[in-house]
Amino acid sequence: MGMSSARQDTEVMAEINITPFTDVLLVLLIIFMILAALAAPPGFQKQLPKKNNQPQNITQKELKHQIDVRVTAKNKIYVDGKLVPTEGLYPAFVNTVNFHKTHEAQGYTQHVSLIADQDANYNTIIKILDAARAAGDDDVGFVTE
Repeated sequence: MGMSSARQDTEVMAEINITPFTDVLLVLLIIFMILAALAAPPGFQKQLPKKNNQPQNITQKELKHQIDVRVTAKNKIYVDGKLVPTEGLYPAFVNTVNFHKTHEAQGYTQHVSLIADQDANYNTIIKILDAARAAGDDDVGFVTE
């Protein structure tokens, strides 16, 4: 007597439907993107401050011995009255800061007075601030006219 049985499907189904999982991840991604945009601090504002009518207590001698940095509308940089190319900005700052350090007895200060045209490029201003920091001078002030 032979017994025969019907063949049964014993194979395991190995497919998973990931569509709901993907939908949940996309919704979470959108939520995190919105929260990150709201929580991020505002960036550096390019608008330079307007003229201050308050008189400053700085003498002409102090102004003469500060590190004077001027940026024109065409992004030309003048450090202590000398035209400096963008490529030579870092060595020029190191030399200028070292000169002011060695001549402190004559009244030279390491304060950087940055006078920039309103149309100056943002990238140029950041390079000047970075060059001053790299030269060891963190005392930078924006001057308005």
